[in-house]
Amino acid sequence: LVMWMWGKFRPQKLRCVPGASLGVGLAAATSLMLALQVKRVEVPENLADAIDWLRPSDLLNLADPNLLIAAFAVAFIASAETLLSAAAVDRMHNGHRSDFDKELSAQGVGNMLCGLVGALPMTGVIVRSSANVQAGATTRLSAMFHGLWLLAFVLLLSSVLQSIPVASLAGVLVYTGIKLVDLKAFRGLGRYGRMPMFTYAATALAIIFTDLLTGVLVGFGLTLVKLAWKASRLKVSLIDLPQDGEMELRLIGAATFLKVPALTQVLATVPAGSTVHVPLNNLSYVDHSCLELLEEWGRANAAKGSKLVIEARGLKRRLEGRIRTTTRIGSAPSVG
Repeated sequence: LVMWMWGKFRPQKLRCVPGASLGVGLAAATSLMLALQVKRVEVPENLADAIDWLRPSDLLNLADPNLLIAAFAVAFIASAETLLSAAAVDRMHNGHRSDFDKELSAQGVGNMLCGLVGALPMTGVIVRSSANVQAGATTRLSAMFHGLWLLAFVLLLSSVLQSIPVASLAGVLVYTGIKLVDLKAFRGLGRYGRMPMFTYAATALAIIFTDLLTGVLVGFGLTLVKLAWKASRLKVSLIDLPQDGEMELRLIGAATFLKVPALTQVLATVPAGSTVHVPLNNLSYVDHSCLELLEEWGRANAAKGSKLVIEARGLKRRLEGRIRTTTRIGSAPSVG
């Protein structure tokens, strides 16, 4: 309630104060004043005692099928969450774009180190990442400082952390989760067709009524079925046109989200200030992931003088959704 009211009525001069910090602080102060017997955050007196080094005998547990299933579930969910967070953060700014291979490689190395000391698995999280972007962060130092602040609080202000009720942190998660449910975004999926909306709804309902892993697997399975139906072969080539500064991104086959990394690599080679024509008449199918990638690239590079012209003629029955026309992205008339 405090977070909601602060977001609605906070003074302009205090916009830098996060509603979550205010809500948790008031909850902690109230619980201490009323001497409420509630579960609070636990912080070890000696941080070294919390480290549980990997022992040779622990490696024998790798033969336990239940452990392997749990490890696969954590790896799958954490990797999917990291990639989705990175893609979402890229849409929030016009700066350096994420390198998905580097993101997963860093996560793998980090999780191996976490396993050595008995720490929880690490993953990219959209809440912290979006908070960094909204605060004006422009480099990866923001994520590094996030870890340093956590370490500083644990080492220097452990008594403050131990006064925080766990229920107040749960309230922050519930409120944040509710705000992440964007009904406008769900309705916006309609421009890509009914299948993305069905996949979104099925995934959300499966998560609510079962668990996160089952929900993600349901959405992943539906996407695989769709891909098997539509096929996923795509040939990508960048061709110089006779006109100076004009290029053509030639796509032949089916453009699905599996080809987003390949498209990203090719678009990264386009010189600044170029006009890139993207005829879609050679495609048998193109999904919303590829369309959004092209549109986002055009918006992100408009400041460099680049222009993207999407030519959707002849693809009326194979285009998933409608192409958004902006002031810096040329396109053929919208089709559906």
